[in-house]
Amino acid sequence: MEVILASVFSAIIIFITVFFMMKVFIIAFKRNDISLRKCIIFSTSSIVIGLLVASVLPFGYQKIIDYIN
Repeated sequence: MEVILASVFSAIIIFITVFFMMKVFIIAFKRNDISLRKCIIFSTSSIVIGLLVASVLPFGYQKIIDYIN
């Protein structure tokens, strides 16, 4: 139960972070600080990395809980 709660709350934090990073990339693109290609690459990579981290978190938390007990 603890692992599920920790994973859910951590995933929420990760998704909020990725959402705001997307907003930053869009603002940078609109201000012509980055090109469209860089905006797409940065957005895609941040989404993929966020999903990978959020999917691996339960296994990491389970290992930590097993180590503590």
